Amino acid sequence: MKRSAGILMSVSSLPSENGIGCFDIAAYDFVDFLSKAGQSYWQILPLGPTGYGDSPYQSFSSYAGNPYYISLDDLKKKGLLSEADIANCQLEGDGTAVDYKKQYENRLPLLKKAYSNYAPDEDFISFCRENPWLRDYSLFMALKDKFGGVVWTNWENDAKMRLPHALQKYEKELEKETGFYKFLQFCFWEQWNALKKYANEKGIKIIGDVPIYVALDSSDVWISPELFQLDENKKPANVAGCPPDSFSPEGQKWGNPLYDWKKHRETDFRWWAQRLAYAFSLYDVVRIDHFRGFDEYYSIPYGDETAENGKWEKGPGIELFKAVEKHIGKREYIAEDLGFLTDSVKMLVYGSGFPGMKVLEFAFDSRDENNHNDYLPHNYTENCVAYTGTHDNQTLFSWFDTITNDERQAAIDYLDSYGIEPGGLSQRFVSALMQSKAKLCIVPFQDWLGLDDRSRMNTPSTLGENWKWRACKDDINEELCMQIRKLTEKYGRVDIIDK
Repeated sequence: MKRSAGILMSVSSLPSENGIGCFDIAAYDFVDFLSKAGQSYWQILPLGPTGYGDSPYQSFSSYAGNPYYISLDDLKKKGLLSEADIANCQLEGDGTAVDYKKQYENRLPLLKKAYSNYAPDEDFISFCRENPWLRDYSLFMALKDKFGGVVWTNWENDAKMRLPHALQKYEKELEKETGFYKFLQFCFWEQWNALKKYANEKGIKIIGDVPIYVALDSSDVWISPELFQLDENKKPANVAGCPPDSFSPEGQKWGNPLYDWKKHRETDFRWWAQRLAYAFSLYDVVRIDHFRGFDEYYSIPYGDETAENGKWEKGPGIELFKAVEKHIGKREYIAEDLGFLTDSVKMLVYGSGFPGMKVLEFAFDSRDENNHNDYLPHNYTENCVAYTGTHDNQTLFSWFDTITNDERQAAIDYLDSYGIEPGGLSQRFVSALMQSKAKLCIVPFQDWLGLDDRSRMNTPSTLGENWKWRACKDDINEELCMQIRKLTEKYGRVDIIDK
C-alpha cells in the first residue's frame, strides 16, 4: 500500500485579501504549494456558513457554502463589482486574524451590490433546479433576516411551524431576498468546483469535514423537525455534548439538537444518505466528526447549564452506514474516533472499515492510562490517519511547552529511541509520524511553521476567540515547501513521482 501525506488548513486561514481566506489566487497558490511539497491531500474544515460563535460546526445549513469564501476578485472579473467597491468595503482586519464582525457587517452589503448587477443565466437556473435544498435554505435565510436574526424557534408561529399558506406568502413577499441567497450559493458552488477541479488535476484530494450534528438554528432542523428530539413547540428536549472527564470537569454542552433515530430508521436513513451524497459532491474524502456518537451519544437535558446530568443513549450503529452504502455506494471516509473508546465504539470503527485517527499529542498524556499507547507511532496500524494534532488541539510548540516535565521527558526519550536525527521540534515529531505504518499522515500547517498557541484554531468549550487564525503570505514559501517535500519523500509518502 502506498502511503501518503497531507496538510490541514482551513480555507479561512489562507492569506487572501479582504480579511479572510477565500477561493481566490491564494487558494490556487496553496494548491501549487501542496503539490510541489509532495502532498496528496488538503484537509479543510466545514465549508458551511458560520453561525453561533463563528464556528464552522454551528452552521445555518449542512448543504450551503459560506459566502465569506466567495472571491471578490472573481466577481470583479465578471463585472459585478468594481475595484472601488471592494477597496471601500474595509474588510481587512489586522492581517493576522479574521475579523468576523467586519465580514458580517461589510461583506454581505457588498455581495448584495454584486447581486443587483447580476442577470441570471442558464447555469444559475440549472443550479437552482438541480439542488432542491436551495429553495428551503434561501427562504430560511430570508426569514431569518426578516425576523431580526433570531433563532427560528422564536419566529412568528406560522413561519416557525411551516404552515403551507404562510410559506407561499413569505416566498412571494421575499422573492428578491431569496434570490440573493440563491445567488450566493451559486457563486460559492461555481468557485469551489473550479478550485477543487484544479486541486484534483494537481494530484491533490480534498478531505472535507462533516459534523455529526447540525445546529438548532439551521434550515436542516426547521425543514425536518420530526427527525430531531424536539417538543411540541419545536424546542429541543435534549441536546448534545460529552460527559465530564479529566480534561473538562463539567463536561461539554454543545447545544445541538439530538436525532430521533427511530424516525431515521423508519425512512431507511435517507436524510443521512442525501447529506453524505452531497458532501461527496464537494469533497473526495469525508471525515465524520464525533464518530463515536453513532454508537452511543451523550444526551443532556435542554435547560441544564452543564453536561454533568447527561446520560448515554444508544445510537444507530453500523445499521446507518450499511443503509447509506446501499443508497450511495462505497465512499472514502475517515472516522474521528478520538476520546474515550469503549469496546463497542472500537467494534463500530472496525465494522465500518473506515480508518480511524491517531493524534501524536495524546501519546504522552499521563491522564489517559487506557489509550495513550495506541497513539504512539510504532503502534499504528495501516488503516488509520495519523495527526500531530487537530484543529481542536494545541499547536505542537505550545503543547510541548505546557505538558508536565515527566510527559516532556517521555516524549524526548521516545523520539531519541526512535532513531530520529536531531532537528527542530516540529520536524522531529513529524518524522516519528511519517515513519509509522499509517496510510495517511496529516500535519496542521501551524505545526509545519512551528507556531505557538496564538495560532491555535479552536479551544473546545470556549467562545469568542476561535476560528480566527490566518497564515501570512510569507509563510507559504519555497524553503518550507522543500523542507516538507524532503521529509515526505524520505519516508515514502509522495504518491506522484512528478508533482
